[in-house]
Amino acid sequence: MARLQQVCSAAVSTLLKIMVGPNAPASVRTRAANSVLDHSKQAIEIEDVEVRVAALEQVAEVRKSGER
Repeated sequence: MARLQQVCSAAVSTLLKIMVGPNAPASVRTRAANSVLDHSKQAIEIEDVEVRVAALEQVAEVRKSGER
């Protein structure tokens, strides 16, 4: 997992270079842009779920403490 995280930055840089590169065909630039958008959307959704789970865990802990 750590190695995957290390290469993510390079992967994003590659996609961004392709996306703005004037020599790449429009279809390739579009595909790179879609990939960036898709992964960004997934990251936002995961972060949202993490926040919601943390809030639910906090409520559960408060209720558990109140039952004692």
